[in-house]
Parts: sequence; structure tokens; C-alpha cells
Amino acid sequence: MDHGSDLVRFGPFEVDLRAGELRRNGSKVRLQEQPFQILTMLLERPGETVRREELRNRLWPADTFVDFDHGLNAAVKRLRDALGDSAENPRFVETLARRGYRFVAPVGRPNSTASIAKEPQATAARPRHHWQIVAAVSLVLIMGTGAGWVVARRLNPKVQIFEQRLTANAQDDPVISAVISPDSKYLAFADRSGLFLRVVATGETHSMTLPEHSKMRPASWFPDGNHVLAVDSSEYEDRPSLWSISVLGGNARKLLENARNGSVSPDGSRIALIRGDVTNQEIWLASAQGEQQHKVTGQGGGVGEQHSETLGEPGEIFGQLVWSPDGSRFAFTRSVYNPGYRDGDVALGICNPTTNHVDFVLSNRQLGDTVAWTADGRLVYSLSEPPPNQRDSNLWVQQVDMHAGKLVGEPKRLTSGPDVKTGLSFSANGKRLTFLRRNGEPHIYISEVETGPDHLSPPRRLSLEEGRNFPYTWTADGKSLLFTSDRDGSYHLFKQAVDQPSPDLLVDGKDTVMVPRLNPDGSEILYLVMPDADEPAGQIHLMRVPVNGGTPQLVLQEPQIENIQCARTPSTLCLFSRNELHAIRFFSFDAVTGKKRELKQFTRSSELKFNWTLSGDGSMLAMAAWRQGQAPGEIQIFSVDTGKQRTFTLNGWTRIASIDWAADSRSIWVSACDMSGTQTLLKVDLHGKAIPMLQDTQRYMGWAIPSPDGQRVAIWQASGSSNVWSLHGF
Repeated sequence: MDHGSDLVRFGPFEVDLRAGELRRNGSKVRLQEQPFQILTMLLERPGETVRREELRNRLWPADTFVDFDHGLNAAVKRLRDALGDSAENPRFVETLARRGYRFVAPVGRPNSTASIAKEPQATAARPRHHWQIVAAVSLVLIMGTGAGWVVARRLNPKVQIFEQRLTANAQDDPVISAVISPDSKYLAFADRSGLFLRVVATGETHSMTLPEHSKMRPASWFPDGNHVLAVDSSEYEDRPSLWSISVLGGNARKLLENARNGSVSPDGSRIALIRGDVTNQEIWLASAQGEQQHKVTGQGGGVGEQHSETLGEPGEIFGQLVWSPDGSRFAFTRSVYNPGYRDGDVALGICNPTTNHVDFVLSNRQLGDTVAWTADGRLVYSLSEPPPNQRDSNLWVQQVDMHAGKLVGEPKRLTSGPDVKTGLSFSANGKRLTFLRRNGEPHIYISEVETGPDHLSPPRRLSLEEGRNFPYTWTADGKSLLFTSDRDGSYHLFKQAVDQPSPDLLVDGKDTVMVPRLNPDGSEILYLVMPDADEPAGQIHLMRVPVNGGTPQLVLQEPQIENIQCARTPSTLCLFSRNELHAIRFFSFDAVTGKKRELKQFTRSSELKFNWTLSGDGSMLAMAAWRQGQAPGEIQIFSVDTGKQRTFTLNGWTRIASIDWAADSRSIWVSACDMSGTQTLLKVDLHGKAIPMLQDTQRYMGWAIPSPDGQRVAIWQASGSSNVWSLHGF
């Protein structure tokens, strides 16, 4: 048999059907078995519809139990990721809603004189993308722009902006960070498996030598092009540090302790870096050797001049740092952290390191955490899209007036489309801008608590709708779950039975709905509504609505309510907490009249996350703080009646993210990490004995909500993809 018949080519790709390999411009592209089988079936019938049922029969035997819809959607997404394709503007794989998929690109075989593809017939039902002019794109692909380049947007008839995908990591191996070299020839990037150096022109990739147990991510290049400034965020260190790593080999060298991020000045003499904890940070400067360190700006945990009894005192969180081309300034993004749910200000600042003077040139709550400075003096930044596409962001560029300390002229859009754009990096010659395109959403999964030894069945996804979904409580009969989702814009309240294909909408509108809980007898849902951005004092509304839907009614309003929870009948206890900068205050309240009284106040430190949960019988309150580093997690339990307190330590487990009482009030479901950083769902008894119930190295795992009968838990888990793209032509 002629091996050439097993080779199929389309665009810049070649598929070896016998070897099971996908290559792009000669470089092998990682692709898992199921996505490769889907590609094979599509290439067998180019231009024709391959039905979902056909794919199921090929991928999963008849006796295999699997969430077919979720599995197929995930496999197709991984295939598109590998091809640099998108569902919205397909170049290769087109989705035919509720029917199947079709391969739409011309397909050929080596040494053949004609394409074997059947071009899809143009029909009125097929969507047309007005910006995707096929002939023009094809010409661009052929004439020197490099494989994989597409026209992203025209700023004017004479200027075209091109996007090129530089990495093709699968969904379970996202790129964490990446920076382009000064001469734009190399890309340093990190994923879960390590730190790598890639030749941009060829795709040739090499692993970089790192210290044992380190988890390096590149932050910046030194101007010599031979060294990368990297952040070690290893789980073995309580605080991240900055290192210099040679791309030519040799030992890595630690430069600075307690540094969360950094940027090297264009002349290589200075490093701007970020220090502090997760809610109070500072910007410092140091020499390239890590010496002559001094603070430039930031609170770093200090107390501001004005104190607000209502909102507490905010901390500063800094995003990306980037130097101006002449090294006289650096720009950064800053968000202001306020305890509770009230959003802080987000701004783009420019600092003169000689005087430490900062000009905030842009303030916008849609502003992302990334910024880049072009060689001709413009700033590139990201803005999130308006609802219902608020999960996406895109890049904009605007001129900087250095003397006036402000942005001038109108901003121009550089990108369009889905995903979050972050991690900007410019080459020194200004010819190439790289960025990460990230996507990921939390989804709800249901597991059965099986009899015998403590064990969970494999999680089953509740519904397939897109959006960020968070479970909070079950109905009193344990048959339906109450959750919030932003699938249609703002977070709204939904109810869905475990055997129901799609949820029922209970509360909608323009307001953001949070933390739905049941009242003690299970007849009504209590929930929080975020304040309007212009509302003074950050008043949060606590509302109630019948469990089967109806007209919502106000129970009470208070500033900075963070959590609510009620015990179950015969108890009538309901609590809410106010999260302030230095304390958490607990109040009991009547679920109908809203009458309240303060129960207790606990001093808090500056941890970003502080969890509490009320036992179902109303007798105990459990609390836990998320702590950075490797300190063992601790859970405090208080008697509601007597105030008696006891604390137990979770030896071997750290970074507690959430806690929720089990249905019988005899144990607690805990989301934490082991010492290697693997997220784990634990069941912890009242003596501190922890039993691992579920581990997942590929997804972030949130809280687990047990049903009232203890037979099920609802879990949210988040996963997504992240890859590096480059932009040029603007």
C-alpha cells in the first residue's frame, strides 16, 4: 500500500493517518486520541456532514457509559485548539447545530493533481462572516505571511492586523505565561510541565534547565536576548521569587525574594517588581543584580489616611508591569481590593521612577490586568466586552502624551472575538506583540455519595449550557439544585432537577444575584443582590422569593454582606456576615422581617478568602482562612449557644478554599490542596481526620454542596485552554 495515500494535507497541516500524527509546517502538534479520530472521520468525508451519532459510535462503544454530549464537545474543542480554529469563524471544522460537523477547508493528498475536497454548497442557512473574505485570506496565506495567519481586523483600508497562533497546547495543559524575545525570534513560555524556549519561525521547542522542584513562569527578557527573568511560584516556597535563567544553559540564579512579578528595563539596568500578599501589594525597583532595592508605590498592607467604617480600607493589587521604550517610565494596572463583593476601582497608571510620581491615565472597571508599550509610544490594554459577552476581552491601543501624563486621541480596537486576552509582551523592535488567549468556565457536576467506604461516583455534568455556574443549595426534597449563572449576561438564579435537561429561571433582571440559600423550612429562597455601581456605601440587598418562583421581596439591606446561611427546621437561625478589613461580623436575622442583632465579631487578617458555614442543626459555626504557602490548614468550630471554640489542624493539607457542613452535621466537606499543590475534595470529621474523596490535577475544584439526605453532592469545577498568539501590522 502506498504510504502517500495515508497522508492528507489542508492549509499548513499534514495528517499521517497511519501513524496517527498531526503536523504543522513539519512540526508535530500534540493531539489526543479522540480529537484525532474526529479529525480522521471529517477528512474521510470533506464537505459532508458527519452526524453526532456517527461520531459517538466511532469514539465510544455501545456498552460505554459516558456523558456523550459533554465528551464530544470537549473533544471537538481540543481539535479546534490544535488547529487554531474557532467555532464562531471556522476555517476547518464547522458546527451544524444539533446535527454534527463538517470539514470546510480544501483537502489534498501528496502528488495528487486535484483536490479531493467537496466544497460545501452555499445555502441561505449557512452563516456568513462579513469580515472573512476567503479569497483575500488565501492570498495572504500564500504570499509570505506564514501559515496560520488570519486577518483579524482592518483599522483602515491600508492597514491590516494579523493574528498568528504560536502554541497549540491542549485544554488540559494550558500555557501559563509567555514572553517574546527582544529580536522576536524566540518565545519563552511555561505550562504545567515546565519552561520552554520555542523558535518562532520553525516551531522547534526545547525544555529549559530549571532548579529541582521549581515552577518557573517567564515574566520578561533581558535586552541581551540570552536571559529570561522568571518567577518561581513553587509550592515549596511560601513566597515567590525572581530568577535569571540563561537560554544557553547553565545554572539559574535567584535575584530577588518575595517578588510576584517583574519587568526588566530596556537597558537592562533595573527591574520593576511587585511585592506583598494577595490583597495588599507594593511596586519596588531593584538593580538587575537584585541590589539597591527601594519601594516606589503601593500600600503594602499599610493603613490609609482616611478610614471608612462602612467599606473598610482597600488594598492595592497590581497587574502587569511594562517599561516605556526609552526606560524613563513604567506602566502598570492596579485594582483596589475591598472586602466583600463591592468592586474596587481599576486603573492604568504610569510611574516616573525618578520622582515616584504616578499618573493614572485610564480608569475603567472593564480594564484587564495586562498592558504593553509600543516602540512608537502607544499603550495596548485589554477591556472586557459588554454583556452577554462579559467573559471575553479584547485589545485596544491608544497614544500616550508623556509630558501631560495622559492618553490622547481615540482608542482603536486591535482584536475581536471570544476568550480573555492577557499576558501582553512586545519585541524590542515593535514588530511582534504576543498575548495569551484564555478561556475557562466553572461548571456544575453531580456525584453520588456511595455506600460502604466513603467514596464519590464519577462526577456527571448537570447541564451543557455555557456560562459560569455556581451551586449553593438544594431544595428541601433534595431533588433540585439552586445555582447562579451568567449564561445570559448578569448572574441570575436558576433551579434544575438532577434529571432535568435544562434549568428553570427563577430570578432575572439587570441586577447580579448571589449566594442563594433556603430559609429554615425550605419554602423560600434567600439571596443577595449586588448594589448598583453608583449606589453609596455599597448597600447589598438581601431578598426572598418562593422556592417555585414568584415576586421577590426585600428582607434587609446592609453594606458588605458576604455570606448568608440558615439552619433547618426546627431551628429558625439565619446568619449573615459582614466582611470588613480587620474583622468579620456575624448577625442573626429574621428571614421575613429582616430584624437583626449582632452575635459575634472575629478579628481577621488580610487573607483574601475567609470561609464559614453553619451546621444544619444550627448548633455550630465552622470557619477557615485561605493562607498562602505551605502552612497546614486550620478549621475553627464555635458553639453558637455557648461560644466555646476548638481548632483542629489538617496535617498534610493546605490552602483551604472552601468549607461546607455535611448533611448530618458530623463532618465537613473541604476543598484544599496537598503539599504538591493538587486540588482535593476532602471529607473531614470533627476530630480533624481528613479522607480524600476526589482529586483532579486538570481542573480547579470549588466547593461541594451536599443534598439534605446526604446522598449527593454538587461540585463546581473549572477548566479551560490557554495558548499564545501574536499580533502585528498595527
